[in-house]
Amino acid sequence: MTVDSHHHLWDLDVRDLPWIVGAEMDPLRRDFRPADLQAALKDSTVDATVLVQTVSDPDETPEMLVLADSVDRIAAVVGWVDLTARDVREQIGRLQTHPSGRWLKGIRHQVETEPDPEWLIRPDVLNGLAAVEDAGLVYELLVRPHQLPAAIKAVGQFPQLTFVLDHCGKPPVASGELEPWAGLIRALAAFPNVFCKFSGLVTEDAWARQPDPVRLRPYADVVLEAFGPGRLMFGSDWPVCLLAAEYGQVMDVARELAAGLDDRQRAALFDTTARQVYDIEGFRPLLG
Repeated sequence: MTVDSHHHLWDLDVRDLPWIVGAEMDPLRRDFRPADLQAALKDSTVDATVLVQTVSDPDETPEMLVLADSVDRIAAVVGWVDLTARDVREQIGRLQTHPSGRWLKGIRHQVETEPDPEWLIRPDVLNGLAAVEDAGLVYELLVRPHQLPAAIKAVGQFPQLTFVLDHCGKPPVASGELEPWAGLIRALAAFPNVFCKFSGLVTEDAWARQPDPVRLRPYADVVLEAFGPGRLMFGSDWPVCLLAAEYGQVMDVARELAAGLDDRQRAALFDTTARQVYDIEGFRPLLG
């Protein structure tokens, strides 16, 4: 069994996604609906997935919660609230008391688009993170390397809040540089309440032009060493991964990069860590 800890769904007839801009994003400029997800998963071992927000729109999360009620394999939702709002606790409360609110397991904001590199340690944002902690939810860090110092400071203020770093902190794979990203990853991983998604590497590389796992290995090795497989979890980042590779290719690359792990460690990376973090231990897909 496998958990895909990170994927998206969207319908451009419902709302636009402002980050889909430029000719290079053309493969994503269409709808990705539940049927497309099921087709992508058809030949995989994935039996549970985590559906993640795509836009800072309060209407998207309730829609995702409803999808989790009816779409096979979706076992958890990571939604969005305005962390800077005075009523952030009320926003979270409304989601948790939604008829499908049991699927809400985490909150995320696309910090990578914020111009302030210290956005995560603004007082209003820290108040929002405290609300996430009090609600018993996970907080996902979507940051770029220059925002990792603020992420480290924020994590240090919330030792009881579970953080999940998305996409290995978006390392500069295309340039081939390791530092300062690697050192910052090690500093973040020193906090035991931080987990990391083993995802997004192919889209940070020139993978579509010249697929080669060798270029990804130094970055994979850093997170494997820093977090250990017990705090790493596989994520496809589908359909964003389609900018570089198909679903099955992404999974094959992840398995190749993790080939040095033993059976127990691979089980943690591809299955049990995500079930623990997102509280999906007893989940069973609708179709068996």
